[in-house]
Order: sequence, then structure tokens, then C-alpha cells
Amino acid sequence: MRFTLKQHLISLGGDSTIQDERGKDIYFVDGAVISIGRRLTIKDMQKHELATIQQELIAFTPTFHIKVKDGTSAKVSMKILTITDRLKIDVPGWNDLEARGNIFHHEYGIFRGSDEVAHVSKAWVSLTDSYGIQIDKDEDVLLLLSCAVVIDEILEMKEKGEKS
Repeated sequence: MRFTLKQHLISLGGDSTIQDERGKDIYFVDGAVISIGRRLTIKDMQKHELATIQQELIAFTPTFHIKVKDGTSAKVSMKILTITDRLKIDVPGWNDLEARGNIFHHEYGIFRGSDEVAHVSKAWVSLTDSYGIQIDKDEDVLLLLSCAVVIDEILEMKEKGEKS
């Protein structure tokens, strides 16, 4: 399944829209204007909350918690002391994921072990930041889309020189 994450050119909280492969808006990423730590909510187009993303305030590296409405959760953080670009996606149980590749240039895969379950690629031709996201058929779409949103947040924080 293919999706596009498009950041809005003008928004107060860093809002984005997620489109399906036909270009239809299917999710809205609502960035909180005022919050302690970064907080985002993924909603359907009828404004029903589907997932929340909350920054952990006390952490060595930028760390975010994802909670999907169906009960799925994950913790996304930079891996410490690695030479390559990697982010750990800690999912309860044995299903941990890892984002690796050229993360700082928005060209990476999300892996479960050696299997790539999603791929994110930045489109260089748009006025605002835009990312193509390819997700395998049997994967948790909302969780993986939430991970892509979090990774974008972490990269933006790194670019601005912010700490966790």
C-alpha cells in the first residue's frame, strides 16, 4: 500500500495530511500548538482520533510514545552509539522494529529483523515536505504511518538542534 505524507505549508502546530495512492486525503496529522513536549494526533477526515504521539520529556535522545486506538503502542527513539542512521521502534512483545538507511536524508526502511515492512522516500519536487510511504500488505498501517510521522519530528528536532 502506498501513502503520501504532506506537510501543510502554513500551520501553527506542524499539521500534515496523509493521502492514499489515488491522492485522496485519508488521515490528518494534528500538531498541538500548545503542549508540554511535542504532541500530535492522527485523525480520520471526520476528525475521529486514531492515534496519539507524545514526546517523552526526560530522555537521552529524542523519544516519542505512540498509542493507536486499537491498543497497539510503540516507543521510538534514536539508537545510542551507532555509526549508521538507526532508530529503535520498541513494540511490546517480540515485534520490535528498526528504522535504518539514510534517515537524515529521508530515505530509509522500517525493518522487523531482516524483513523490510515499510519504506519511506522524500519527494524533492514539492513546495512543502512530502514523503512517499510504501507499507507491506499485512502490516499495521496506522502504527507504521505514526512511526514515519515520529521520525520526521525527530529529524526536524535534530535539524533545529533541539534536545529531547
